[in-house]
Amino acid sequence: MVAPVGLAAVAGTALVVDLVSDIRVQGRSLAALAQEGPTASELSPGRRGIAFLPGGGIEEVAALELISRLCRHWPAVVVRVGPGDHLLATVPVIPLFPGRFSPVRLPTHGVWQPVAAGREPPGPGPVLPRLRGGLVKRILSGQLPARSRWVRAWTPVWEMPWA
Repeated sequence: MVAPVGLAAVAGTALVVDLVSDIRVQGRSLAALAQEGPTASELSPGRRGIAFLPGGGIEEVAALELISRLCRHWPAVVVRVGPGDHLLATVPVIPLFPGRFSPVRLPTHGVWQPVAAGREPPGPGPVLPRLRGGLVKRILSGQLPARSRWVRAWTPVWEMPWA
């Protein structure tokens, strides 16, 4: 849930499109933009920072054209998709659980999020610092972390082949 915010925050100015949850934010959803058409002000950022656009129940296939249109106008676009959605290039974020809680099937590459100490990533990709509860609370309450080691650790993700 917070990974897209970290990836967007390190970009500086970005749009986060959430195709998974039903979180309500001020403004219209991607489904409404697809149905009614976006306004000129919705196509590009009006200020520096992160903007959020809920999916509004739109199917990923229907969202693709509008998302690629938004990508032409925004400096960075992060799309949150659910497990198994494969129409977009994805950055797998894999929690590194200890012991028995470790996932059995792991992707060959990804962004690795340690949950407890001592677990090494089984594949290539950036390893994020431990995610502290206070940072999660701030992100979920809409306060973007200005100076966070966890956010800075997302920087190499923009340089990887999936970006």
